[in-house]
Amino acid sequence: MAAAAARETPGTTPGASTGAVAVVFATTPASRLTSGSVTLLDRLTAQLRMLSVRDVQVVARADDTGGGLADDLRAVAKAARAASGPVAVLYGDLVAHTDALAAVLEHPSRGSRALVATGAAGPLLPPVRTERGRIAVAGNSFHRVESPDATFRGVLQVGEDHLAGLADVAEELADLAQNRGLGRAGDSEVADLLLAGLVRAGIPVHAAPLGGLHCARASDQAAADAAVRRLAEVDERAARLRAAVKSDDGLFTTYCVSTWSPHLVRLAARLGMAPNAVTGVSVGLAVVAAIWFTAGERTAQIAGAVALLLSFVLDCVDGQLARYTRSFSPLGAWLDATFDRVKEYLVYAGLAIGYAASVPAGATGPGGIWALAVAAMLLQALRHMIDFSYAGSLADAAWSEERPPIPLSVASDLPGLDDPSPRRWGNGRGAPPGTVASRVVGLSRRLDLGTATRWAKKVVVLPIGERMALIAVTAAVFNARVTFIALLGWGAVALAYTLAGRVGRSLT
Repeated sequence: MAAAAARETPGTTPGASTGAVAVVFATTPASRLTSGSVTLLDRLTAQLRMLSVRDVQVVARADDTGGGLADDLRAVAKAARAASGPVAVLYGDLVAHTDALAAVLEHPSRGSRALVATGAAGPLLPPVRTERGRIAVAGNSFHRVESPDATFRGVLQVGEDHLAGLADVAEELADLAQNRGLGRAGDSEVADLLLAGLVRAGIPVHAAPLGGLHCARASDQAAADAAVRRLAEVDERAARLRAAVKSDDGLFTTYCVSTWSPHLVRLAARLGMAPNAVTGVSVGLAVVAAIWFTAGERTAQIAGAVALLLSFVLDCVDGQLARYTRSFSPLGAWLDATFDRVKEYLVYAGLAIGYAASVPAGATGPGGIWALAVAAMLLQALRHMIDFSYAGSLADAAWSEERPPIPLSVASDLPGLDDPSPRRWGNGRGAPPGTVASRVVGLSRRLDLGTATRWAKKVVVLPIGERMALIAVTAAVFNARVTFIALLGWGAVALAYTLAGRVGRSLT
């Protein structure tokens, strides 16, 4: 068996304490294919140095003989044990847009992610099935996938929190490979096997969609040349701009804001504006809107509504600009989330002040306007508390739940093990079929199948885009009392819907 050798590429910092470590497998002859005057391997390592990768470790062999899969997997385990940041696993024969690599390697979460794309599986394109943005099942020549909906494109990153699991999976797979327990799996499937092992071990791996970009492995020179031509056919900057717009936003945001906000993103980028600066302008417009609302006059109400909508547009632009320029920061994410609430409550106060000033009334203002304003604030705070506490409880459950991994040596031989449902992957405490909880979750999933019902689900929870539109329209056309009554009515329905869904999912 030929020995695998790891080397650091020029310009990297071996053993860097921060940043990602990339393990690139140049164990196939295709890695030495050329793209212009450079090999595919050199092209890929140059792209990695442009991103947030501090240490590029190339695994190669002195000859092209097979049998090195076990050594390759142990190289990954060694890198995972020594790393202090995310570890990425890639193939040296990849031909990809730099932004496609960045979708995995420069995501602000720095978590576990795999690059996927729609399309039929084939040679060097192993099938996967995704559920709610995560890899549910991953395949290769040893592990099958039932009802796949995407293919894995050879770029896998494992976050710092999951490095111990990566090392364990890699070592277990290496032992199996050494004992010929992985069937036909070969040394060109290292990342494919690791992805399947991570998913089967219960480690959450998010699916990073390829979008309009390209990323594929080359099998020969003709395939490499064709892949490079496909890269040139795509305007990578325009594709990055399209990818900066969230694909799962609410109805109002998707059709009334995101259809034109990319023009503002491009303008802000040309002006050199930072996302936090755009957030500051958004806050300023919200303050202006609140001040105009305090006047209580129709013209001022309309002006305030326009300023509020522009504030929301910029609230979308700051996140899109951060994704477009890849200028993420924890401070920016915190400021964005915090000021969303600040802006909304300032507007509530401005509306109440303007309405109360126009009509003399008692302690709670005309028509109980102050009571309505406080109730709207409390309802919105309660909704956000439920959302954040639920997300926290899921994270706690993921850490505390004992979920023994399926033995990789027998996983493909047992029927039905590709099914990640609670009956097979959980601890047996889920709600049995036929209960109210299971019916609620089943109904929710059926609603996702239809376009109209899926959008209805998004609208009923009153996301921020719909809230801002509701406030602006009712304030400009009617008055603050109508605004608060509408917010309370719709918000109560949204709260009940959210609670039912949270309880149902928790029980299943």
